Amino acid sequence: MIARVAQNKLGELSTEFPIVAVTGPRQSGKTTLVQSFFPVYKYYNLEELDIREEVRLDPRGFLAKQNAGFIVDEVQNVPDFFSYLQSFADNQKRMGQIILTGSQNFLLLEKISQSLSGRVGILELMPLQLNEYNQFRENKLTINEIIYSGLYPAIYDRNIQPYNWYSQYIRTYIERDVRQIKNITNLGVFQRFIKLCAGRIGQLLNTNSLANDLGVNLNTVRSWLDILESSYVIFRLNPHHKNFNKRVVKQKKLYFVDVGLAAHLLGIESPEQVDTHYLKGNLFENLIISEFLKERYNKGKPSNLFFWRDHIGNEVDLLIEQGNTLTPIEIKSSQTLHSSLMDGLKKYTKFSLQNAQFSHLIYGGKRSTTLDRYNAHSWEELKKANWSRSFPCL
Repeated sequence: MIARVAQNKLGELSTEFPIVAVTGPRQSGKTTLVQSFFPVYKYYNLEELDIREEVRLDPRGFLAKQNAGFIVDEVQNVPDFFSYLQSFADNQKRMGQIILTGSQNFLLLEKISQSLSGRVGILELMPLQLNEYNQFRENKLTINEIIYSGLYPAIYDRNIQPYNWYSQYIRTYIERDVRQIKNITNLGVFQRFIKLCAGRIGQLLNTNSLANDLGVNLNTVRSWLDILESSYVIFRLNPHHKNFNKRVVKQKKLYFVDVGLAAHLLGIESPEQVDTHYLKGNLFENLIISEFLKERYNKGKPSNLFFWRDHIGNEVDLLIEQGNTLTPIEIKSSQTLHSSLMDGLKKYTKFSLQNAQFSHLIYGGKRSTTLDRYNAHSWEELKKANWSRSFPCL
């Protein structure tokens, strides 16, 4: 089994709250994590019809049988159950007794906010971080192989061909979850929509363009983006415009939670195709930014990630905000380190009057060094167990 970074936060939350909810995309390892961390807890999966019906028809009777810790998987399948959990937790007054998991963030958090406010600690578990993968596998993958394969645990646990796994993942999970959240009648158009999103990773999100390309209205596109985000398929990166003038853009950027899914939707069928794909740089950028997002979530912290771009196109791929401090990070897939890779950082530091020594480049090469007073990091640093020490702003 792959040791997960998030288990430290899971243990902490279980000592502070009577209920802990672990959410995240399907197949990210939520069930494996909670069952390994709480090995003596009874386990109930509400995807199984008989168990779901038992909980739905007699929630009080189900809870009356629980005299020790227990895990309820895919709890959003019985929405009314949350109300009964509230009184049960209040009466029991035992920290960490109830562990919930769910794959539909929108449905799960809606019920938590309605019924379990103040009683539940929430942990978002994403696919593997590079440092988790690196400790698990003896054979280390190249950049192209990681972009093609993605970082869902099942691909490595079961040695599944990534192309086959993502094909089934889209069919059995994404489409099903989408229909549970919103009744989409034309699934073919929605499938095209997801592929168009993959073609826009790392770009300013233009919802009008998406609507025109699909032949649907703007509200539909906005609704579908919300669905993909609540299902942990995509995330949107906000521009940072505080303390800057009106010359910065206000549009968000679009990324995928797992870069392998994006590569699959782009029709990439091998690592070799990554190397010549016109979006290789965007895919590499997606991989790196998602690593920073996972690091925050594994610590139980919300995203503090932004980007910066002005009205004439000068930009920095990632800004990390901590208090009043902004740390700029530029991301380049080039394997050769040269001064021009720092151009975005140079323009940002000149504009913001920030010291270059607090700016960073992450690139596709192997050497970490200082160049023109800027910190240059090999992407392979992110494979190390303690990689975030290089970025204390996390």
